[in-house]
Amino acid sequence: MHHHKFLPEPIPQAMDLIHKFLNLAAPTFTFFCFFFFLLPFYFFKSLKSIFSTIFSENLACKVVLITGASSGIGEHLAYEYGKRGARLSLAARRLNRLQEVADMARELGSPQVLTIQADVSKRNDCKSMVDQTINHYGRLDHLVNNAGIGSFSMFEETTDVDVFRKLMDTNFWGSVYTTYFAVPHLKESNGKIIAISSAASWLPTPRMAFYNASKAAVKSFFETLRVELGNQIQITIVTPGFIESELTQGKILSGEGEMRVDQEIRDVMVSTTPVGSVSGCAKAIVNSACRGDRYLTQPSWYKMTYVWKVFWPEMVEWHFRLFYLTHPSRRDFPLGKMILDITGSQQVLYPSSTQSSEIKTD
Repeated sequence: MHHHKFLPEPIPQAMDLIHKFLNLAAPTFTFFCFFFFLLPFYFFKSLKSIFSTIFSENLACKVVLITGASSGIGEHLAYEYGKRGARLSLAARRLNRLQEVADMARELGSPQVLTIQADVSKRNDCKSMVDQTINHYGRLDHLVNNAGIGSFSMFEETTDVDVFRKLMDTNFWGSVYTTYFAVPHLKESNGKIIAISSAASWLPTPRMAFYNASKAAVKSFFETLRVELGNQIQITIVTPGFIESELTQGKILSGEGEMRVDQEIRDVMVSTTPVGSVSGCAKAIVNSACRGDRYLTQPSWYKMTYVWKVFWPEMVEWHFRLFYLTHPSRRDFPLGKMILDITGSQQVLYPSSTQSSEIKTD
């Protein structure tokens, strides 16, 4: 006859007491730590930032792989890295456009530029672009996970939610796949990962639920990976606001699953928010990566939207409802769109709005 040993079940009353104690102790402990240690920590952090700026990384002949390099932030990152003498590996789906970017990067100072046609939503393409980079250069110093697509669609208007798998496959899994294959090489070079997330990762902007979720996933993934990798690979997580790109010119994944250009819905979504310079954003990103910063928000005023979100989320939600939402069938009625139409301020707020005719939806 077999005798089974059973572990005693936790006493519910004891567990409740533990949690009641923690409910009281955790806020007290947190307040104590913030009061006594936060200011000294930020003072030390400021000194470290000054030191890192003075002794910033020299990129001459370093090898940088940039995904989504055919337009927007990725394109201008190629130019910025090129100006600093980095050897580039540029990846995107549009090879003709990519070669134009490569030519400009060479003119600006990059000694070598490799172009790779790849779709980051495909695992094998991600492996191939890392392998091609290593085979060509023999090393990898910076990986810039930039490739991404946008979407503007009310959840209830979406005809098939499965179409947005493409968005998650590109924005999230594209970064995961590429990082997975690049990590061994980055460890050898004590290299860096630059992950392009978005301020949308914390802002509940309507019509962008899937995009917001994909960027929040990117941010959370690389924050966790930073803990796992420790000091072996530095990770800079970038959370831009609206920056000059094909997205802010109206190129989106529609609720029907098609890539199209729609300036009307762009006006509704970007609303009265000023769009940031893509060249300035790229320069800030490269500077931040060379300093070894953990985070970068560009333009920096977007950091305050996080403060509002944490301390007064009701106000943030009210703002988005007022400026972005009306009856689902009326695009021209949201307050932000009305202001744009009355004032004609798109030409000032959206620097690239006149270039939308040049965008291809492939």
